[in-house]
Amino acid sequence: MVRRQIHRFLIVGSLTVVVDLAIYSLCLEVGVLVSLSKAIGFLAGTIFAYVVNRFWTFESRRSHVAVFKFLLLYLSTLCANVSVNQMIFEAVPSGEKGRLFAFFVATSVSATLNFLGMKYIVFREQSAAGDT
Repeated sequence: MVRRQIHRFLIVGSLTVVVDLAIYSLCLEVGVLVSLSKAIGFLAGTIFAYVVNRFWTFESRRSHVAVFKFLLLYLSTLCANVSVNQMIFEAVPSGEKGRLFAFFVATSVSATLNFLGMKYIVFREQSAAGDT
């Protein structure tokens, strides 16, 4: 079951990254500040990720209480994502490659934290005895 969840999470995560990157890039192109652009992209991806991970990746039938846990998780990983993005963005040479590198490092950090948080907190099964 865990392998299937990881596989699905990676698919959803890949699509979420596309949403995040598209919005982030669009915001930067129209002159929005780097941190705000990253936050907007991340939040757009968050909405997508919640819906698909809840119903497909983790097949959660839990009440909407999970949405509050999810929002708290993503709020904390948003801070990590934006902070890492900003630090890398400032540390590497400017330009498209530097921007993409910062984006993907920040995304990798927050994706790892998000999977662990969703698996063990947000969409945690009532009984973990069936996990393999």
